[in-house]
Formats: sequence, structure tokens, C-alpha cells
Amino acid sequence: ARAVGDSSKNLNTASHQLSLAAMDDNDPLNALTPLDGRYAARVGKLRAYFSEAALIKARTRVEVEYLVSLSRVVPSLGGLFDGARLAAWRSVAADFDGAAAARCKEIEATTNHDVKAVEYYLKERWDALSLPSHGKEFIHFGLTSQDVNHTAQPLLLAECARDVLVPRYRELVDALKTRAWAWRDVATLARTHGQAASPTRMGKEFAVFASRLAACVDGLEACGHGAKFGGATGGFNAHAVAFPAVDWPAFADGFVKDVSGGLLARQRHTTQIEHYDGLAAFCHALCRCNAVVLDLCRDCWHYVSLAYFTQKLKAGEVGSSAMPHKVNPIDFENAEGNVGVANAALEHLAAKLPVSRLQRDLSDSTVLRTLGTPLGHSFLAVGACLRGLGKLELNAPKLAADLDANWAVCAEGIQTILRREAYPNPYEALKALTRTGKPIEAGDIRSFVEGLDVPETVKVELRAITPHSFIGVFDASEFAPSS
Repeated sequence: ARAVGDSSKNLNTASHQLSLAAMDDNDPLNALTPLDGRYAARVGKLRAYFSEAALIKARTRVEVEYLVSLSRVVPSLGGLFDGARLAAWRSVAADFDGAAAARCKEIEATTNHDVKAVEYYLKERWDALSLPSHGKEFIHFGLTSQDVNHTAQPLLLAECARDVLVPRYRELVDALKTRAWAWRDVATLARTHGQAASPTRMGKEFAVFASRLAACVDGLEACGHGAKFGGATGGFNAHAVAFPAVDWPAFADGFVKDVSGGLLARQRHTTQIEHYDGLAAFCHALCRCNAVVLDLCRDCWHYVSLAYFTQKLKAGEVGSSAMPHKVNPIDFENAEGNVGVANAALEHLAAKLPVSRLQRDLSDSTVLRTLGTPLGHSFLAVGACLRGLGKLELNAPKLAADLDANWAVCAEGIQTILRREAYPNPYEALKALTRTGKPIEAGDIRSFVEGLDVPETVKVELRAITPHSFIGVFDASEFAPSS
């Protein structure tokens, strides 16, 4: 019986493997992670920066431009790119496509080395373009793999931050500013420690998040991006022995600036690899952006649970497989989950990458390849948060009802005016009135005010304090739409 059971189990496993094998490996249903499966369409913009094909193309770009720069300082390479040859050589990087990336991977299957595969691919293209033979061995001249990788990868990150990531966070900041302005005069009960507190304005609460996130995104945008370009152990050893008359540090400074369009600055003192301190700072800055997003999503979730907001319905959408009435705040929950995944990975990158044994160990390589993962989950989180915000509709009757049910929150304003008037023990008097564990109604407050031994002018001030009016000062002018 045991043998029969084992046989059945093996048969089922084989059947499962066969059914999956029949599917296209590129089918999103076959993806190992949700970034390339369920959420592939939502993070598609990031593939141009963090896919393996994107990295191979960036390496090619660095190698091609390096040889162009080298031809300007090495005497024997003078005239190497005269005439149409320069455009032909640069087209190798400019026209790099999927077939080119696939060829690099074919070569890597033999070399078992990704950067060497790019070098060999470029030598193939050199021959195919019939470029001068004496220039061929200057491809990858004097370089270590990390000169190429640690120029290509920071460049991809810097371009992604500039073109995709920062604009996405700015979009969320703008959405928050829009709501800060629209709800600038909407009174709402505040909650500290989960309990009713002095009222606020819904617009002001969204202004808090707009201001916080804007400052964090400014910090993210200000992060510098560094490149390592200095030979096998950072001292241009091979370059210097071959051509001692060249100022190689100055050459490398100029090359890095040119190839990156000014986005990168060369790290002047390194081992074989970049020190990653700048990347760690970037990861920490992104963590801080995500922390604000997380805080925002949790507050919005609570507002929905309090019915301060309702959510727009979408025809055909289901909230629960069992409870037909459910309209869940799934976008804010989705954002919260993605922030958790992203920040866990970002914190690991920031802690691990700057630490390497002596002049270099390989542990950074496999970790750095995952950089696109936390950025992908960060991008997803912002998108989910934006969708959630887009569904929110203010529930004005509920806001008003909660204020009307919590007259005790007027106590702070009343006791403060009484302090101004030198009324004896005002705090204690209001505490005795309101801290009873029983609901405080408008009539209770009115009776208290009328019984006070204060001038009528002061009573007029006190009668004007209601849960709807005691909402403080909020200058929303900075959030006004530009004309």
C-alpha cells in the first residue's frame, strides 16, 4: 500500500510539472515573483533600468564610450574613429536590442562571466564593422569588471530616479496637495491615542502628509550617485604602467561625467568596487519616503473604517468572496504590504553593500542584482496609494455627526480662555465636567458656561466654541491651484 501511495504522489508531481512545462516561460502566470507576474504591467517602466537586458545594454554603452575617450589620450589610437567610424561604433550601443542581449548571454554561457561576455560581443561587432584592427584590443583596456558595472548600474539608478521614481512620488505629493486645498475648511474630529481630541481640518491633515512627503522626496532627489572607475584595485595600476604620461584620474573623472551626462561623480579613492555609501544613503532616503506613504495609508484606512470617507464603487468588482456588501480599502492595504517588502530589502541593501572584505568580495554582486525589487515594490506602493486616494469621497454627514457627539472636545478651548481671564482652577473645573466616562452634550457645555462667574463678553466667546468651530488655524494658500 505504501508503494502504491508513493507512486501516486510521484505521478501527481510529474503531472503538475508537465502542465507547467507546457506553458510559455515568459507567461506572467509562470513568473517567480509578482513583479514579473501579477504586477508586471504596473512596473513595466522599471524594466528599462533594472532588467538584465538593461544592464547589459548599459555595460555596452560604458565600454563603447570608454574606447572613444581612450582614443583621445592614447597616441596609437589617434584617428581611430575618423570619418564614419565613430558613428558606426556608437551605433553598437545606440542600436543595442534584444537580439544583442541574447548574443551576450550566449557568449556568457561559455565564459561564465557577464562582463567578459560583453567584451567579446563588442569585439565581434568591431570585426563586423571592419573597424581598424589595432583598436580591437583596446576594448576593455586596463579595466576590471567593476569599472564597467559600477558605472553602468549607478547610471541606470540615477536615470530611473530622475525619470521614473521621483516623478511618481511627486505625483503623490500633488494628489495630497489637491486634497489639502479641497478640504481646507472641512472640520473633523481629531483622534490622539485613538480617542476624541480637539477638532482639526481634513485638509490640514492631508497637508501634513504633503509637506512631509515633499521634504522626503527632496532628500531622495538630492542624493548623489557615484561611479567607481579606477582599475583592478582602484589605483589605475595597469593604465599607469602602459601609459605613464596620462593623468588617469583626471581622464576617469571626465569620462564618468561625460558618459553619465553629469549624473555621476567618480569616487576618487576606492578598492576594486565602489564603496556604496551613496547608494546606502539613497536606500535610506527611499525608506523615509515609504515610511510617510505607510503612515498616510494607515490613516486613510482608519478614516475609511470610521466612515469619514466612502469609496467609489467599480462595476463588477468584488470585495469579499463570502460577504457581498464589502467595499474594502484594499489599495491602502496593498500599498502598506508593498512598503513593507520594499523597506525590508532597502534596509538590507543599505546595511550589506558598504561592507566588503579587504579590496573586494563577491557578496555585493548578487545583492546588487536585486536592486530593482525594492524599487518595484516602492513604485507599486505609490501607485496603490494613488488609486486609493482616487476612490475616496468625503462623508460630510458622518463627520458632522461625530463632531456633534463629542462636545467634550471643546474643553481645551474653554479652559484656555478661562486661564486668560485668571479664572480659578479652570483646567480642573473642565476636567470635572468632561472626564466622567459619560457622553458630554451641547447642553452640558452651555449650562457650564452660563454658570461661570465671568463677564458677559467672555461668555459670548465661550458660547462661540463648538466642535465645528474649534478647528484652529490652517493657511492653505500654498496648496491653492496655480492659475
